Amino acid sequence: MSRPFRFGIQISGLPIEGWQSVLQNFEALGYSTVFWPDHFGHQWDPLAALAGAAAVTERLCVGTLVCDVDFRHPVVLAKSAATIHLISGGRLELGLGAGWMQSDYDESGIPFDPIGVRLERLEEALEICRAMWTQEKTTYQGRHYQLNEISRAALLPEGERPRILVGGGGRRVLGIAGRHADIIGINPSMREGRITGDTARDLTADKLRQKIEWVRAGVESSGRSLHDVELNSLVFVVGISDDPKPMREGLARTLNLSVDEVADTPLALTGSPAEIRDRLEGRREQTGISYIVIQGGDAAMVEQFAEQIVAPLAGT
Repeated sequence: MSRPFRFGIQISGLPIEGWQSVLQNFEALGYSTVFWPDHFGHQWDPLAALAGAAAVTERLCVGTLVCDVDFRHPVVLAKSAATIHLISGGRLELGLGAGWMQSDYDESGIPFDPIGVRLERLEEALEICRAMWTQEKTTYQGRHYQLNEISRAALLPEGERPRILVGGGGRRVLGIAGRHADIIGINPSMREGRITGDTARDLTADKLRQKIEWVRAGVESSGRSLHDVELNSLVFVVGISDDPKPMREGLARTLNLSVDEVADTPLALTGSPAEIRDRLEGRREQTGISYIVIQGGDAAMVEQFAEQIVAPLAGT
Protein backbone atom coordinates (compact mmCIF):
# COMPACT_ATOMS: atom_id res chain seq x y z
CA MET A 1 0.00 0.00 0.00
CA SER A 2 1.33 3.45 -0.96
CA ARG A 3 2.09 6.05 1.68
CA PRO A 4 -0.23 9.06 1.76
CA PHE A 5 1.08 12.14 0.01
CA ARG A 6 2.61 14.93 2.06
CA PHE A 7 3.65 18.32 0.72
CA GLY A 8 6.15 20.75 2.18
CA ILE A 9 7.49 24.21 1.42
CA GLN A 10 11.12 25.31 1.51
CA ILE A 11 11.87 28.93 2.37
CA SER A 12 15.02 30.74 3.46
CA GLY A 13 13.47 33.82 5.06
CA LEU A 14 10.25 35.64 5.86
CA PRO A 15 9.07 39.27 5.94
CA ILE A 16 9.98 40.96 9.21
CA GLU A 17 6.43 42.26 9.53
CA GLY A 18 3.83 39.52 9.48
CA TRP A 19 6.12 36.50 9.34
CA GLN A 20 3.78 34.67 11.68
CA SER A 21 0.83 34.98 9.31
CA VAL A 22 2.87 33.57 6.39
CA LEU A 23 3.56 30.39 8.34
CA GLN A 24 -0.01 30.16 9.57
CA ASN A 25 -1.18 30.46 5.97
CA PHE A 26 1.04 27.52 4.93
CA GLU A 27 -0.66 25.50 7.64
CA ALA A 28 -4.16 26.63 6.61
CA LEU A 29 -3.44 25.75 2.96
CA GLY A 30 -2.76 22.13 3.92
CA TYR A 31 1.01 21.95 3.65
CA SER A 32 2.54 19.43 6.01
CA THR A 33 5.93 21.01 6.63
CA VAL A 34 7.98 24.18 6.33
CA PHE A 35 11.68 23.57 5.65
CA TRP A 36 14.74 25.81 5.90
CA PRO A 37 18.01 25.18 4.07
CA ASP A 38 21.32 25.73 5.86
CA HIS A 39 23.60 28.14 4.03
CA PHE A 40 25.39 31.36 4.91
CA GLY A 41 24.31 34.71 3.54
CA HIS A 42 21.05 36.60 4.09
CA GLN A 43 18.88 33.59 4.88
CA TRP A 44 17.54 33.12 8.40
CA ASP A 45 19.27 30.65 10.69
CA PRO A 46 17.27 27.43 10.29
CA LEU A 47 17.18 26.25 13.90
CA ALA A 48 16.16 29.64 15.32
CA ALA A 49 13.57 30.02 12.55
CA LEU A 50 12.08 26.58 13.17
CA ALA A 51 11.66 27.27 16.88
CA GLY A 52 9.75 30.44 15.99
CA ALA A 53 7.68 28.64 13.35
CA ALA A 54 6.72 25.92 15.81
CA ALA A 55 5.63 28.50 18.37
CA VAL A 56 3.11 30.22 16.06
CA THR A 57 1.57 27.11 14.42
CA GLU A 58 -0.30 24.09 15.69
CA ARG A 59 0.01 21.28 13.13
CA LEU A 60 2.73 22.42 10.71
CA CYS A 61 5.85 20.27 10.91
CA VAL A 62 9.16 22.13 10.90
CA GLY A 63 12.32 20.81 9.29
CA THR A 64 15.77 21.45 7.84
CA LEU A 65 16.92 20.71 4.27
CA VAL A 66 19.46 20.16 5.62
CA CYS A 67 21.69 21.09 8.56
CA ASP A 68 25.34 20.79 7.54
CA VAL A 69 27.07 18.81 10.31
CA ASP A 70 30.28 20.74 9.64
CA PHE A 71 28.63 23.95 10.85
CA ARG A 72 27.55 22.62 14.27
CA HIS A 73 29.09 20.03 16.56
CA PRO A 74 26.64 17.10 16.85
CA VAL A 75 26.38 17.54 20.63
CA VAL A 76 25.16 21.11 20.09
CA LEU A 77 22.90 20.04 17.23
CA ALA A 78 21.37 17.18 19.24
CA LYS A 79 20.52 19.58 22.05
CA SER A 80 19.01 22.19 19.74
CA ALA A 81 16.94 19.54 17.97
CA ALA A 82 15.67 18.04 21.22
CA THR A 83 14.60 21.51 22.38
CA ILE A 84 12.70 22.22 19.14
CA HIS A 85 11.11 18.77 19.38
CA LEU A 86 9.75 19.73 22.81
CA ILE A 87 8.69 23.25 21.79
CA SER A 88 6.85 21.91 18.75
CA GLY A 89 5.15 18.99 20.42
CA GLY A 90 7.07 16.49 18.30
CA ARG A 91 6.81 18.26 14.93
CA LEU A 92 10.53 18.50 14.11
CA GLU A 93 11.96 16.72 11.05
CA LEU A 94 15.71 17.18 11.40
CA GLY A 95 17.49 17.00 8.07
CA LEU A 96 21.22 16.33 8.35
CA GLY A 97 23.80 16.43 5.58
CA ALA A 98 27.52 16.33 4.88
CA GLY A 99 27.59 19.74 3.19
CA TRP A 100 27.90 20.31 -0.54
CA MET A 101 28.11 24.00 -1.41
CA GLN A 102 31.79 24.84 -1.54
CA SER A 103 31.16 28.59 -1.41
CA ASP A 104 29.78 28.23 2.14
CA TYR A 105 33.11 26.76 3.21
CA ASP A 106 35.22 29.23 1.26
CA GLU A 107 33.37 32.23 2.69
CA SER A 108 33.36 30.98 6.30
CA GLY A 109 36.87 29.55 6.37
CA ILE A 110 35.60 26.11 7.37
CA PRO A 111 37.75 23.43 5.70
CA PHE A 112 36.00 21.77 2.74
CA ASP A 113 37.28 18.26 3.26
CA PRO A 114 36.96 15.51 0.63
CA ILE A 115 33.48 14.03 0.31
CA GLY A 116 34.52 10.75 1.94
CA VAL A 117 35.66 12.57 5.09
CA ARG A 118 32.52 14.68 5.23
CA LEU A 119 30.35 11.56 4.89
CA GLU A 120 32.24 9.89 7.74
CA ARG A 121 31.43 12.90 9.92
CA LEU A 122 27.79 12.77 8.87
CA GLU A 123 27.39 9.15 9.90
CA GLU A 124 29.13 9.74 13.22
CA ALA A 125 26.91 12.77 13.86
CA LEU A 126 23.79 10.72 13.14
CA GLU A 127 24.90 8.08 15.64
CA ILE A 128 25.66 10.71 18.28
CA CYS A 129 22.33 12.53 17.88
CA ARG A 130 20.30 9.35 18.17
CA ALA A 131 22.29 8.25 21.24
CA MET A 132 21.90 11.62 22.95
CA TRP A 133 18.13 11.55 22.41
CA THR A 134 17.67 8.04 23.80
CA GLN A 135 20.41 7.37 26.37
CA GLU A 136 21.03 8.92 29.78
CA LYS A 137 24.78 9.08 29.11
CA THR A 138 26.69 8.76 25.84
CA THR A 139 30.30 7.78 25.35
CA TYR A 140 31.47 7.78 21.76
CA GLN A 141 34.87 7.13 20.23
CA GLY A 142 34.84 7.89 16.52
CA ARG A 143 37.40 9.13 14.06
CA HIS A 144 35.98 12.66 14.14
CA TYR A 145 34.12 12.94 17.46
CA GLN A 146 34.90 11.67 20.95
CA LEU A 147 32.40 11.99 23.80
CA ASN A 148 32.88 11.03 27.43
CA GLU A 149 29.71 10.27 29.40
CA ILE A 150 27.84 13.29 28.09
CA SER A 151 24.34 13.71 29.48
CA ARG A 152 21.15 13.24 27.49
CA ALA A 153 20.30 16.20 25.23
CA ALA A 154 16.92 16.79 26.92
CA LEU A 155 14.25 14.85 28.80
CA LEU A 156 12.16 13.77 25.82
CA PRO A 157 8.92 11.87 26.40
CA GLU A 158 9.39 8.10 26.54
CA GLY A 159 9.89 6.63 23.09
CA GLU A 160 10.08 10.01 21.34
CA ARG A 161 12.87 11.62 19.33
CA PRO A 162 13.04 13.96 16.34
CA ARG A 163 12.46 12.33 12.99
CA ILE A 164 15.66 12.19 10.93
CA LEU A 165 15.86 13.19 7.26
CA VAL A 166 18.92 12.50 5.14
CA GLY A 167 19.06 13.24 1.43
CA GLY A 168 21.60 12.87 -1.31
CA GLY A 169 22.40 11.67 -4.78
CA GLY A 170 25.34 9.29 -4.46
CA ARG A 171 25.53 5.62 -3.53
CA ARG A 172 27.35 6.19 -0.25
CA VAL A 173 25.19 8.98 1.15
CA LEU A 174 21.99 7.17 0.16
CA GLY A 175 23.31 4.07 1.89
CA ILE A 176 23.89 6.13 5.05
CA ALA A 177 20.38 7.52 4.70
CA GLY A 178 19.00 4.01 4.38
CA ARG A 179 20.73 2.93 7.58
CA HIS A 180 19.77 5.91 9.72
CA ALA A 181 16.93 8.05 8.36
CA ASP A 182 13.17 8.04 8.77
CA ILE A 183 12.79 10.26 5.69
CA ILE A 184 15.13 9.97 2.69
CA GLY A 185 15.50 12.70 0.09
CA ILE A 186 16.32 11.57 -3.45
CA ASN A 187 18.46 14.30 -5.00
CA PRO A 188 20.95 14.82 -7.82
CA SER A 189 24.59 14.40 -6.86
CA MET A 190 26.38 17.62 -5.84
CA ARG A 191 29.90 16.14 -5.85
CA GLU A 192 31.32 19.19 -7.68
CA GLY A 193 30.40 21.47 -4.78
CA ARG A 194 28.08 23.59 -6.92
CA ILE A 195 25.16 23.30 -9.33
CA THR A 196 26.41 22.72 -12.87
CA GLY A 197 24.85 22.40 -16.29
CA ASP A 198 24.76 18.62 -15.86
CA THR A 199 23.27 18.48 -12.35
CA ALA A 200 19.73 17.77 -13.55
CA ARG A 201 20.96 14.90 -15.73
CA ASP A 202 21.68 12.99 -12.52
CA LEU A 203 17.93 12.73 -11.85
CA THR A 204 16.54 11.33 -15.08
CA ALA A 205 14.19 8.34 -14.83
CA ASP A 206 17.01 5.77 -15.08
CA LYS A 207 19.15 7.59 -12.52
CA LEU A 208 16.17 7.85 -10.17
CA ARG A 209 15.60 4.10 -10.29
CA GLN A 210 19.28 3.48 -9.51
CA LYS A 211 19.14 5.79 -6.51
CA ILE A 212 16.08 3.99 -5.14
CA GLU A 213 18.04 0.73 -5.30
CA TRP A 214 20.91 2.31 -3.35
CA VAL A 215 18.40 3.41 -0.72
CA ARG A 216 16.88 -0.06 -0.64
CA ALA A 217 20.27 -1.64 0.02
CA GLY A 218 20.95 0.72 2.91
CA VAL A 219 17.50 0.28 4.42
CA GLU A 220 17.66 -3.50 4.22
CA SER A 221 21.14 -3.52 5.80
CA SER A 222 19.52 -1.93 8.87
CA GLY A 223 16.88 -4.66 9.07
CA ARG A 224 14.12 -2.53 7.59
CA SER A 225 12.37 -2.32 4.23
CA LEU A 226 11.47 0.58 1.93
CA HIS A 227 7.98 0.51 3.46
CA ASP A 228 9.52 1.66 6.75
CA VAL A 229 10.87 4.95 5.37
CA GLU A 230 9.31 7.96 3.68
CA LEU A 231 10.84 9.02 0.37
CA ASN A 232 11.15 12.73 -0.29
CA SER A 233 11.65 14.82 -3.44
CA LEU A 234 12.67 18.50 -3.62
CA VAL A 235 11.15 20.43 -6.53
CA PHE A 236 12.87 23.56 -7.84
CA VAL A 237 10.41 24.69 -10.52
CA VAL A 238 6.60 24.56 -10.53
CA GLY A 239 4.72 25.64 -13.63
CA ILE A 240 0.99 24.94 -13.64
CA SER A 241 -0.30 25.54 -17.15
CA ASP A 242 -2.52 23.89 -19.73
CA ASP A 243 0.22 24.70 -22.27
CA PRO A 244 3.52 23.74 -20.57
CA LYS A 245 5.48 23.41 -23.82
CA PRO A 246 7.16 26.86 -23.77
CA MET A 247 8.28 26.44 -20.16
CA ARG A 248 9.55 22.91 -20.80
CA GLU A 249 11.51 24.05 -23.84
CA GLY A 250 13.14 26.81 -21.79
CA LEU A 251 13.96 24.43 -18.95
CA ALA A 252 15.34 21.89 -21.42
CA ARG A 253 17.92 24.44 -22.55
CA THR A 254 18.75 25.46 -18.98
CA LEU A 255 18.91 21.95 -17.50
CA ASN A 256 20.56 20.20 -20.46
CA LEU A 257 17.61 17.80 -20.75
CA SER A 258 15.23 16.88 -23.53
CA VAL A 259 11.70 18.28 -23.37
CA ASP A 260 10.38 14.82 -22.46
CA GLU A 261 12.98 14.52 -19.68
CA VAL A 262 11.93 17.91 -18.31
CA ALA A 263 8.34 16.71 -18.19
CA ASP A 264 9.42 13.63 -16.22
CA THR A 265 12.13 14.94 -13.89
CA PRO A 266 11.30 15.24 -10.16
CA LEU A 267 13.14 18.57 -10.14
CA ALA A 268 10.29 20.29 -12.01
CA LEU A 269 6.52 19.95 -11.95
CA THR A 270 5.07 21.37 -15.17
CA GLY A 271 1.74 20.84 -16.87
CA SER A 272 -1.95 21.10 -16.16
CA PRO A 273 -3.13 20.30 -12.63
CA ALA A 274 -4.42 16.93 -13.81
CA GLU A 275 -1.12 16.06 -15.52
CA ILE A 276 0.94 17.03 -12.48
CA ARG A 277 -1.30 14.96 -10.20
CA ASP A 278 -1.05 11.99 -12.59
CA ARG A 279 2.74 12.25 -12.72
CA LEU A 280 3.04 12.40 -8.93
CA GLU A 281 0.75 9.42 -8.51
CA GLY A 282 2.62 7.46 -11.17
CA ARG A 283 6.00 8.29 -9.62
CA ARG A 284 4.74 7.25 -6.19
CA GLU A 285 3.60 3.92 -7.67
CA GLN A 286 6.93 3.35 -9.45
CA THR A 287 9.40 4.66 -6.85
CA GLY A 288 7.59 5.15 -3.54
CA ILE A 289 8.23 8.92 -3.48
CA SER A 290 5.28 10.43 -1.63
CA TYR A 291 6.70 13.50 0.14
CA ILE A 292 7.01 16.49 -2.22
CA VAL A 293 8.65 19.79 -1.24
CA ILE A 294 8.27 22.91 -3.39
CA GLN A 295 9.86 26.36 -3.16
CA GLY A 296 7.88 28.94 -1.21
CA GLY A 297 8.99 32.23 -2.70
CA ASP A 298 5.95 32.85 -4.93
CA ALA A 299 2.85 33.31 -2.75
CA ALA A 300 0.40 33.05 -5.66
CA MET A 301 1.97 29.80 -6.87
CA VAL A 302 1.95 28.39 -3.33
CA GLU A 303 -1.79 29.02 -3.08
CA GLN A 304 -2.51 27.67 -6.57
CA PHE A 305 -0.46 24.54 -5.90
CA ALA A 306 -2.28 24.00 -2.61
CA GLU A 307 -5.69 24.28 -4.26
CA GLN A 308 -4.98 22.24 -7.39
CA ILE A 309 -2.41 19.68 -6.23
CA VAL A 310 -2.18 19.46 -2.43
CA ALA A 311 -5.90 19.37 -1.66
CA PRO A 312 -6.82 16.65 -4.20
CA LEU A 313 -3.83 14.42 -3.42
CA ALA A 314 -3.38 14.92 0.31
CA GLY A 315 -7.07 15.11 1.09
CA THR A 316 -7.04 18.56 2.70
